[in-house]
Amino acid sequence: MYTIAMCDDESGELDKIEEMLAAYQEFREEGEAFAYRVERFDSGKALLHQMKEEDFLPDFLIMDIYMKGETGITTVRKMREDGFHLPVVFLTSSMEFALDAYEVDAIQYLVKPLEQERFYHVMDIVCKTLQSKQEEYIMVKAVGGIRKIQVEQIIYCETQKNYQILHLKTEECRIRMTSGEMHGYLEKFGQFIKCGSSYIINAEHIVTLAREEIHMDDGSRVYIPKKRAKEIKERYFNYCFGDAGE
Repeated sequence: MYTIAMCDDESGELDKIEEMLAAYQEFREEGEAFAYRVERFDSGKALLHQMKEEDFLPDFLIMDIYMKGETGITTVRKMREDGFHLPVVFLTSSMEFALDAYEVDAIQYLVKPLEQERFYHVMDIVCKTLQSKQEEYIMVKAVGGIRKIQVEQIIYCETQKNYQILHLKTEECRIRMTSGEMHGYLEKFGQFIKCGSSYIINAEHIVTLAREEIHMDDGSRVYIPKKRAKEIKERYFNYCFGDAGE
């Protein structure tokens, strides 16, 4: 089931979107089912607070551009800066902000009043995007609650006693589990390489693979165990040339 966040300062517009979603769900039942739940917000500030302070992470966002206070563009820009990369569909009554919408990686934008055919087309695009991303996340029980983490955000994982520290692009996430358990979560993703007993690194974030250490793109250095150096380098080169996992 998908969680959809809708943000518009006019409740009537939110009602219209919900009606469109319900009609789209019936339309999809003829093919692939579309199950969802909705969370409504009347301001970008309220949405950001829910995401940052209460661990609310929707699967995608339908966001109005013109709102009292901050615009939808500004809200999504802040969202991106805070490390939230969920798909966004903008609603607008003007084409004025179309280029701005693409600058914050919006999937699409819809012009009001909403047209059913266009709405269905955009929702088809959203569903395909979500389906392609379903396997790009891991769900873990972190300190503070359940976290849904995009694997692309993981730079490397470090073992500290009974915990795993996920070094992400924007923060560190502390998880109580063994290195073996964490490797079990990540090994299905071809880019992760176990580096000794203490580290699991994301090959996508490697800048330099030196003789004794690996330089990551966040400035970190991970030291290579001498006994594993050849294996780690071969694993990395295989990944780079498309042979990961073989």
